[in-house]
Amino acid sequence: MTDVVEDRSPQVRRTVVKTLVVLAGMFGFAFALVPLYDVFCQVTGLNGKTSTSAQTLVHEEVDTERTVTMQFVTRSSAGLPWKLEAHSRQVRVHPGQSTEVYFTFRNLGDQALVARAVPSVTPSPASLHLRKLACFCFDNQRLAPGESFEAPLVFQLTRDLPEEIKTVTLVYTLYPQDQGPDVAVATVADGAPGSDKGRRPASGEDPGGEA
Repeated sequence: MTDVVEDRSPQVRRTVVKTLVVLAGMFGFAFALVPLYDVFCQVTGLNGKTSTSAQTLVHEEVDTERTVTMQFVTRSSAGLPWKLEAHSRQVRVHPGQSTEVYFTFRNLGDQALVARAVPSVTPSPASLHLRKLACFCFDNQRLAPGESFEAPLVFQLTRDLPEEIKTVTLVYTLYPQDQGPDVAVATVADGAPGSDKGRRPASGEDPGGEA
């Protein structure tokens, strides 16, 4: 019985070594997929990401014969005590027209924070035809404890949006420092930088004592 176990020991070792090599190869391949996917997305533009700066309006005739449903989904990354809500969960638009919608940010925590809303679009091909003319997502946003504000998104779906796309979903995810893709956002104390572009007090909030 002992001889049988000893005879099999080299086989067991070889099997273990082969398994470890395969696992290491799979691990390396998984890492390689990330840059390969990024290259593919850069070539095709099919990554669901949208512009990170203001775009210009495409002056074209509005296609009133066609209607597209634009949906808005909002969420916060784990551990960020903020809430982001779209005033309208969805709007129906004609390709070529510009549309303005508002979102409300709320800091539910007890610290002043800076974060950014990072957008993504589905289906991915629609990201090539969504133009953000004004958006809170272009800048970091700062909120004091308990503070809230409203900010606009002005967008346009261009007429060359593929006919088969009937619904476009724009997702905004709020990220604090070092958690968002392609953004560096800081958690800060009072006096740190943040953006006030396009912001207005949330409905029912005191705008600062002005008449």
